[in-house]
Amino acid sequence: MRSTIILGFSSVATAAVIDRRDPVPAGYVAPPYYPAPYGGWVSDWSESFQKASVLVSSMTLAEKTNITAGSGIFMGRCVGNTGSALRVGIPQLCLQDGPLGVRNSDHNTAFPAAITVGSTWDKSLIRRRGVAIGEEFRGKGVNIHLGPSVGALGRKPRGGRNWEGFGSDPVLQAFGGALSIEGIQSVGVIATIKHFIANEQEQYRMYSLVKPGISSNLDDRTMHELYLWPFAEGVRAGVGSVMIAYNAVNGSACAQNSYLMNGLLKDELGFQGFVMTDWLAQISGVPSALAGLDMSMPGDINQVPLVFGTSPWMYEYTRAILNGSVPVDRLDDSATRILAAYYQMGQDSPDYPRPNFDTNTQDAEGPLYPGALFSPSGIVNEFVDVQDDHAEVAREVARDAITLLKNNDGILPLPRNSALKIFGTDAEKNPDGINSCADQGCNKGTLGMGWGSGSARYPYMDSPIDGFKSRSASYQFFNTDSFPSNSNPSPTDTAVVFVTADSGENYITVENNPGDRTSSNLNLWHDGDKLIKDVAAQYSSVIVVVHTVGPILMEEWHDLPSVKAVLFAHLPGQEAGKSLMEVLYGDVSPSGHLPYTLPKSEGDYPESVGLTGYQIGQPQDTFTEGLYIDYRHFHKANIVPRYAFGHGLSYTTFSFSSASISAVTPLTSTPPARPAKGETPAYSTTIPPASEAYWPDNFNRIWRYIYSFLDKNDADNAAKVGNLTSTYPYPVGYSNVQKAGPKAGGGQGGNPALFDVAYAISVTVTNTGSRPGKAVAQLYVQFPTSNFDTPILQLRDFEKTSELAPGATETLSLRVTRKDLSVWDVVSQDWIIPSLGGDYGIWLGQSSDGLTLRCGTETGSCAGNQTSPASV
Repeated sequence: MRSTIILGFSSVATAAVIDRRDPVPAGYVAPPYYPAPYGGWVSDWSESFQKASVLVSSMTLAEKTNITAGSGIFMGRCVGNTGSALRVGIPQLCLQDGPLGVRNSDHNTAFPAAITVGSTWDKSLIRRRGVAIGEEFRGKGVNIHLGPSVGALGRKPRGGRNWEGFGSDPVLQAFGGALSIEGIQSVGVIATIKHFIANEQEQYRMYSLVKPGISSNLDDRTMHELYLWPFAEGVRAGVGSVMIAYNAVNGSACAQNSYLMNGLLKDELGFQGFVMTDWLAQISGVPSALAGLDMSMPGDINQVPLVFGTSPWMYEYTRAILNGSVPVDRLDDSATRILAAYYQMGQDSPDYPRPNFDTNTQDAEGPLYPGALFSPSGIVNEFVDVQDDHAEVAREVARDAITLLKNNDGILPLPRNSALKIFGTDAEKNPDGINSCADQGCNKGTLGMGWGSGSARYPYMDSPIDGFKSRSASYQFFNTDSFPSNSNPSPTDTAVVFVTADSGENYITVENNPGDRTSSNLNLWHDGDKLIKDVAAQYSSVIVVVHTVGPILMEEWHDLPSVKAVLFAHLPGQEAGKSLMEVLYGDVSPSGHLPYTLPKSEGDYPESVGLTGYQIGQPQDTFTEGLYIDYRHFHKANIVPRYAFGHGLSYTTFSFSSASISAVTPLTSTPPARPAKGETPAYSTTIPPASEAYWPDNFNRIWRYIYSFLDKNDADNAAKVGNLTSTYPYPVGYSNVQKAGPKAGGGQGGNPALFDVAYAISVTVTNTGSRPGKAVAQLYVQFPTSNFDTPILQLRDFEKTSELAPGATETLSLRVTRKDLSVWDVVSQDWIIPSLGGDYGIWLGQSSDGLTLRCGTETGSCAGNQTSPASV
């Protein structure tokens, strides 16, 4: 990549150098990768690309650049609004947050967050939630849903946006993301997998005039085996859009990193859709375009005051094409990718709704372009109810995610006539109003979601207190986070304490936590630890309910004799009450499992996963722990956590038996040769006439609205430059010759052979207890000894049973793919099986520390009562 960041497109002579890239640690590189690969060579997308390319060939230059960027922040109903090409029938496209529901809207569902969904370990439920979310976004007229999120991966336990993803494991994230994409796109909405890539903390994430954004420095193998893994599965699921992250990777900003966008994403993973920026993440013009960026959101540049409506694209992109600094086929491919995704989801259908809400106001009428000094007004909110029966899906997710960590003396489920004393403000709704804090930027009342752009407005909040009321429970509630002096403990009382830990996005600071948990660390908020201890000192039976964004420390109170039960209810969205009651009172057995490890102290983690503080110049965050995050690290370091990844109790018991393993696809040390790329659209490289960029006659301009047109003189002067014999000084390593592609590619997600099933595994699960319940079978792979260092165990698949009656059985089918048994070889730049013919251990159980059933690939047999290699 270039060592300088260039603003503007007019020419290299007039471009302004705004910053220099700081050096990164030796060995961490972002090599140039050019040109941007054409899309359309995957058969599943060929028809959509054909339709898109025909349309693009008939569009003017200004029309093509107009659909590659937003019209400006606050310049339309949605959080992002592309330009249109109305002459050829393409409307503005509406882009809208967020991963758990339609942000800043009305009559929508506030679904449980993804970290809650991951805690269900239920593939069917993950997809059903995706369908419901897709239906709501479509019903609101949104074209592009800004979710799901699989980055942050959860490397840093205090990272602010971990809760927007599905857990601290690439495979759990991969299933969560891919199944969500399938559900969302099944109803015609374009999903956006984000944030690409290694976006693991909130502080210092963005570039500014005075400081570059944080650089995530990671090696090639760690990139492929951890952080790229869930994106590969999202691409394999056919995702229409990828959002690039704010940060740099190995010193090069993601938004202009050709290795990431052109090399990894579009060529190796075969991504066919379009790449967009995160909001205001674009820091350059020409370098971004050449590096593979397709869409700039919301259109403005982040380096100058937004009031000027300045854009690095739109009109500057138009100028760049005319003056030859961006090849015509680069723009044509971007426009075609955007429209191909539009066609792929069937959004050209006349019944696809237009936006009927306004993310900027809850009023029925208002300015059409709120960011403008003078704006026409009209109806902006039509209050369309899109909730349907989605509350049932949301409640089921919230309920089946509840993770029972401890249940001494069988205190749960509660008897119907229990006398309860309830403590903690988290038990009841925010007294200021459930949506009183913009983007949920506070921790008041029941914590249903973290804060930031990944939040949504609640249509209502079914709080735990509402739940107790609906049960006609005998309770006394103390709406305080300090132990009250008047609770009058009785020996027959059961105390229920509600506590929280919150986090969110960096543009909001809550209780001195600027997104990441910098002030609270991994402690409970609002002196929750003290509240639990004070209650435990007065009551002999205490149940702790935790609403949390991620790992917390529990050592101050976990082992107190009166603390009988601990439940993690995670982030339940609007359905916090009834879902919890169904578990507390035993309507259903809890079936959630932890999507991360719970430590005994922050010192249990590697030092490198701590938050990166202030550094002069570009903050450097070097991933020296490599593959060893979360449970992988705990296993390697022989550290016993408070609770292991995947842990979760039930009111019943299960046995795993009659396991079998069978070889399906014969393996070779390297995958079969990738298929060749299919045919792609043919693009002209001839610079179009300047007249295609002129302002239309009698055009009514809106101040601050970003347009793609040029004044006649500007267009003519740019065209003169483009017609000169000299050429633009492209980046080092630049070529305009399309590549055949790396051998690790060949299809969506990579070489299709990587996803061949190598072994099929089945196991019979029996409910050996006295209550109905659901069990989760988790499958981990143990690699044989080889020249490659590999984690002791790695999650590779999971399945959840239906609700089993006492004595009932169900046979679950799981699989291990070629990729599951491979490592990334940095020398050959391919996936290889490091010990072909060696004995891979396929371990089954209900948690990462509860694996007693082993199948061997060498013997083709399975045995129970085995000692896990991660036992400590």
